[in-house]
Amino acid sequence: MIKKWGSVLLLSSALVLSACGNESEETTGTAGTDIKDEPIKVGVLASLTGALESYGKQTQRGFELGLDYATDGTMEVAGRKIEVVFEDTETKPEVAVQKATKLLEEDGVDFLVGSSSSGDTLAVLPLAEEYEKIMIVEPAVADSITGSEFNKYLFRTSRNSSQDAEAGAAAIAGEGVKIATFAPDYSFGWDGVAAFKTAAEDLGADIVLEEFADPAATDFTSNLQKVIEADPDYLFVVWAGANSPWNQIADMKLQDKGIKISTGAPDIPALSIMEPLVGMEGFSVYYHTLPDNEVNDWLVEEHKARYDDEVPDLFTPGGMTAAISIVEALKKSEGSADAEELIGIMEGMSFETPKGTMTFRPEDHQALQSMYSIKLEEQEGVPYPVPVLIEELSPEDTEPPILNNQ
Repeated sequence: MIKKWGSVLLLSSALVLSACGNESEETTGTAGTDIKDEPIKVGVLASLTGALESYGKQTQRGFELGLDYATDGTMEVAGRKIEVVFEDTETKPEVAVQKATKLLEEDGVDFLVGSSSSGDTLAVLPLAEEYEKIMIVEPAVADSITGSEFNKYLFRTSRNSSQDAEAGAAAIAGEGVKIATFAPDYSFGWDGVAAFKTAAEDLGADIVLEEFADPAATDFTSNLQKVIEADPDYLFVVWAGANSPWNQIADMKLQDKGIKISTGAPDIPALSIMEPLVGMEGFSVYYHTLPDNEVNDWLVEEHKARYDDEVPDLFTPGGMTAAISIVEALKKSEGSADAEELIGIMEGMSFETPKGTMTFRPEDHQALQSMYSIKLEEQEGVPYPVPVLIEELSPEDTEPPILNNQ
């Protein structure tokens, strides 16, 4: 009997110690300190040099502004400070993987954000799953990110190619309209054209040519000659980067040959060389005068105040939105960065952004969001064609198909 009761007492003591140990792990950090004393760490991957440098720096500015906005300037949430580490991917997938690994292993980040390139982002996605960390995809747009390459740890605040396609097709497609497409020869271009083709054909249009060019090319003569030979009613262009084709489209006088040009209105530096396209109808992801809401008003005013009267550009609101989404999720989790808990919170989560209300669709974690049907017009005092609103396309208007087969 003594041995029996001794065993029971030992077992009871072990259970008490185990319970105390579990409580300690939940309320303290690895060094025994209260978890509230440990910062939330966010690693942001962006193209801070190279062809997409302007995109990366827009994301960086937007992310910093977004944290300021979402935390009321405190840079903390639920009593925990927020620390951010920015890393340059150089728009090279292998570099993106190296930098993401460094952020996860050396910096110990709780979240990943990025990247400017779809190629970089696709290379990094498996790491989010391997390390079980939430990754906010911004501003990469390839459909495959929330499609064939989807994993449960990623949430995308940027729009995807199918959302672009729905907006782009709405602007020009119709029964019997002949359209040629022109895009860079990598995942961004492939997905963009595939999605646009589906949307345009659903509206009765005929895609007469799909032309792809080297994404690093600066001479598009042979590509554009094929477009001229196809004799479409419209040329729909999907492009990203500084080496845009607008000057050559003008030089080869496609519009004089009866081929109308349509595309997504790009960032301000690219708009500055689109003078030949004044009058073009297309779509916009963002231009600072298009959204009408308090968050965008704050962004425009604060951006001008901090950056020598510059207005936010194409991807600045996306960086801000990514930051807002993280802070809103952490508010709901009371500061917990546990990925499984956050997934449950973020699926279906709605939050306010410079583009209005966004919602993470539970099925594929794509943020449903507004887009804008626009016309490029000259505007007094502005040295580039300005996207002028024709119609705001609601999140329901541009909701993309679910492509992840979940």
